[in-house]
Amino acid sequence: MSSVIRRSSMALFSNARDHYSHRVRLVLAEKGVTVDVVEADDYNKPEDLAEVNPYNSLPTLLDRDLALYEVNVIIEYLDERFPHPPLLPVYPVQRAQSRLWIYRIEREWSSKLDILVDGRQSEAELLRAKKELRESIISTAPIFSRKPFFMNEELTLVDCCVVPILWRLKMLDINLREKSARPLRSYMQRMFERTAFRRSLTEAELEMRE
Repeated sequence: MSSVIRRSSMALFSNARDHYSHRVRLVLAEKGVTVDVVEADDYNKPEDLAEVNPYNSLPTLLDRDLALYEVNVIIEYLDERFPHPPLLPVYPVQRAQSRLWIYRIEREWSSKLDILVDGRQSEAELLRAKKELRESIISTAPIFSRKPFFMNEELTLVDCCVVPILWRLKMLDINLREKSARPLRSYMQRMFERTAFRRSLTEAELEMRE
């Protein structure tokens, strides 16, 4: 086993600019868990990663002999491994609803953001992805006029998936200036000011909103 992995009982291979890695770092920050973060990207991956992850993908979490490399598996594992504060509802119906929201965020937001960040598609495809992402995000604004968090009175894993995407909107020149988006803008401000969220940010992510 390599020296990188031996340094800590728990290590996270994380891309400093990637919203999926940010999602994991935010969960860790909300839990107050300190791990050994190994920064990497698609062009600079340590040999350790291929040793433990057959897909050589980011993020990857190591907890002693356990290696996890699917982002939603990772965040649910962390929620169970460190149960306070809980980031999924207690009741099965509410838990299922949270998982469905995460699934919808993956399909409707993450997929579009990935296209925009990749940037290799045609201009028409990029414009379409930007328009669809913006419209889908704005359509959720009424949710935040009813509850302080995403469909919940308490912060959940859904918020930990949503907020890293919202943080990247300025970088993508996506504005939410409509009056109808006011509750969403208020939510963003509250979340961006959270101590845990500030701790989750890398230097590269801080530069995204400068």
